Amino acid sequence: MSETVRTGIIDIGSNSIRLVIFENNSQGSYRVIDEAKESARLSERVNENGELPEDVITLVSHTLLHFRMLCEAAGTQRIRAIATAAIRNAKHSEHIINQLQTSTGLTIEILSGEQEAFYGFLGMINTLDLQDGFLIDIGGGSTELTLFLNRAIVHSFSFPFGAVQLTKKFGRDGVITAEKQKDIQRMIEQAATKFNWIRQHPDLPLVGLGGTVRSLCNIDQKINQYSLPLTHNYQMEASAIDHILAKIQSTPLEERKTIEGLAKHRVDIIAPGAIILQTLFRCCNASHYVISGSGIRDGLYHSELARTQLSSVDVLNISVLNLLHQHPIVPVSHVNQVNRFALQLYDVLRQHQEQADRSKLILHAASMLYRIGISIMFYDFHKHTFYLIAHSPLHGLTHREIILCATIASYKNKKKAKSILNLYPDIMNKEDLSLVCSLGTLLQLAIALDRSETQPIQTLNASITHKELQLIAKAHRSSMIEARQVLQITEDFQKEWNLQPKLMFP
Repeated sequence: MSETVRTGIIDIGSNSIRLVIFENNSQGSYRVIDEAKESARLSERVNENGELPEDVITLVSHTLLHFRMLCEAAGTQRIRAIATAAIRNAKHSEHIINQLQTSTGLTIEILSGEQEAFYGFLGMINTLDLQDGFLIDIGGGSTELTLFLNRAIVHSFSFPFGAVQLTKKFGRDGVITAEKQKDIQRMIEQAATKFNWIRQHPDLPLVGLGGTVRSLCNIDQKINQYSLPLTHNYQMEASAIDHILAKIQSTPLEERKTIEGLAKHRVDIIAPGAIILQTLFRCCNASHYVISGSGIRDGLYHSELARTQLSSVDVLNISVLNLLHQHPIVPVSHVNQVNRFALQLYDVLRQHQEQADRSKLILHAASMLYRIGISIMFYDFHKHTFYLIAHSPLHGLTHREIILCATIASYKNKKKAKSILNLYPDIMNKEDLSLVCSLGTLLQLAIALDRSETQPIQTLNASITHKELQLIAKAHRSSMIEARQVLQITEDFQKEWNLQPKLMFP
């Protein structure tokens, strides 16, 4: 069994310099264990000759040395550092890189626009269950737009404009006038007309990466008093961005710090970034916005693990296993058995109902993760399970489905489930309580069938006869514990399914 491996990813962007440290444990699960950020505004510091002044290069060097020390303190085995548009487009880019490498001892690679788009796509596609769409990454000095179909890149282009660069070119004291806004829109539209693929795939979602998009998402969530503090896979309509941009433009610069959700260091560059997003959304004739919390640094990490994107990747299952293996105290053989029985019972109980919904996927995730709360404490572990699922990166599910999964996995009774769902009135539907109770009791039955956590039942044959759910089990050792537990949950199960489970050993 391999040891824990830690990897540092440093991204020298046009607006900020960022560090993320990933940890990969012996079970193959990964997570972020540290991050750091320094605002650099490199795009606006390029002089009239297209060069970065020496004092700016020195400041970048100091930041990189600080990040390197953080990596060494964390025990990273590998550091990968990359630079994007601001350094890429500088006239003396080779001199900058040589100077930074000499002063820091780091190896730094300059990404091309195509590479930048690819790594952003790689980070997104491994964490969102989307088949087709556009991907936009708005940086400080460039904007990458990518068309992906069947989970593979078809076209991409790196436009030579970003939020910081447009602020420097069109802004005055951080303010974009109405006339300058129209100039920016015309410039973007003119640049987009050169690419037919941008207009030929209407009604696809536009997935957004980067700090500009995350800030706009945070503002929208504050406006709507959104009840779940998750950014990844948050969805927005076109009118939401239009409203936010109008709000920003009508607010004097010195008062923008009072806009909830808008970081103070972005008050002067948020408007140009939003204009880029809004304009390219219209050029693509996109259907809606999807926010991705995973981007270029995640893509670089995935490439370090040789986890290249494939169209057949099961985002949800990979994410479920990743979360499960972060809690090695959980008996994997037990949850696999519970999962097998839960899905088998689901197929029998819902065989005469429509199968178009995604409830089986939600049950799959819940049955694999229901036990992770014991890694915090056994007592009330259901509460810990709910929190861990609801606030962990569980990719492949919508926000509503994440709450459903967490509530089903932690299900105790209808009253408690109702109190949980009432905390998310803006996300959940009226019918969700019924779904939670039915799948929650089904999961409780599957758990009962391996109450000893020793897998005594080898095979299970389930069928419905009159008002009974007959469970004919073949066991290779005593299953008295399981039989007793099935009896204990019979009443609750019967209330939800109008069936009495009957466990038999022929």
